[in-house]
Amino acid sequence: MNKKIKKIINMKRKKKIVCLTAYSKNFAEIIDKHADIILVGDSLGSVLYNFETTRKVTMENMIKHSCSVKKGVKKALMVVDMPYQTYKNKSQALKNAKKIIKETKCDAVKLEGGKNIIDQVKFLIKNKIPVMGHLGLLPQTSRGKFKSKGGTVRETKQLIKDSLLLQNSGVFSIVLECIKTSTAKQITNKLKIPTIGIGSSVNCDGQVLVTDDLIGLNDTRIKFVKKFINIKKYINFGLKKFTKEVRAKKYPSKKHSY
Repeated sequence: MNKKIKKIINMKRKKKIVCLTAYSKNFAEIIDKHADIILVGDSLGSVLYNFETTRKVTMENMIKHSCSVKKGVKKALMVVDMPYQTYKNKSQALKNAKKIIKETKCDAVKLEGGKNIIDQVKFLIKNKIPVMGHLGLLPQTSRGKFKSKGGTVRETKQLIKDSLLLQNSGVFSIVLECIKTSTAKQITNKLKIPTIGIGSSVNCDGQVLVTDDLIGLNDTRIKFVKKFINIKKYINFGLKKFTKEVRAKKYPSKKHSY
């Protein structure tokens, strides 16, 4: 087992896991100093390309950005999302997962779903591909609707069942997205592997957010997003100074000229 993956598993119930997204080397270098896991999420579709859903994200998109991210990662575990329709069956899943890992040098891939993709997950793990699971709200199939899961007895039972199925198939952790607090707590307590929450309460073993959201680079109003800093303010400040000096003929000075 990958040492980084073993470390993540051993953090369960001992230390909260920090997971953040990155889509480029520059962001990855900064995030690597703070995060235990760096996720190259297919959320890059909406964050960088203004796609309405993650369904439009391609293997080419994921590999290109993951290669950039890898250049900035030294200590964190690097996980890459497998895009929509790239793991419809076992052979396709293995072919694409191998391609992602070979070309990006990432540590693991992430797939969305439970019982519906369990054969693919088992096949990947059997072929020594580390897998992170993802349950609850599944952006690839939710059609952009942010609706919480686990609010009914039926949904809760299915989520618990799916989480155990994934654990038994060999995934090393599971992202729980927009799952009701009590349900997320039940799942986390039942599992031996860590849960990484996003909109699923403090009861999870760790938390993940889209970095661009938490630093205020995006104007998202999703309930689970907290803006910890307004980076736009500082960008505007720097650009304003640059504009002012250019128009006043102060920049470039002799110091910044050849």
